[in-house]
Amino acid sequence: MTKSLILTALFAALALSTIDAAQAQGRGYGDGRGPVGQVCARDIDAYCAGIRHGNRGVRNCLNSHRPQVSRACRAALDGTSGGRGWQ
Repeated sequence: MTKSLILTALFAALALSTIDAAQAQGRGYGDGRGPVGQVCARDIDAYCAGIRHGNRGVRNCLNSHRPQVSRACRAALDGTSGGRGWQ
């Protein structure tokens, strides 16, 4: 392999690993929603429609309906921090 081809492959691998890391932190979603917004989309539509995202409103709403939300949504709530309300 030529030196430029090796450098191109290394750059591509680095770029892909950076994208994966951003997505794992909940920042890489194209629609602006984090992990809870993605996993709990149906629960949000069912129990929290019209609640504003960004100030823990949706998270608080989902927690208030915790017995009704899906198991995956509860896991997402338990496995993530408080969302973007701190920003």
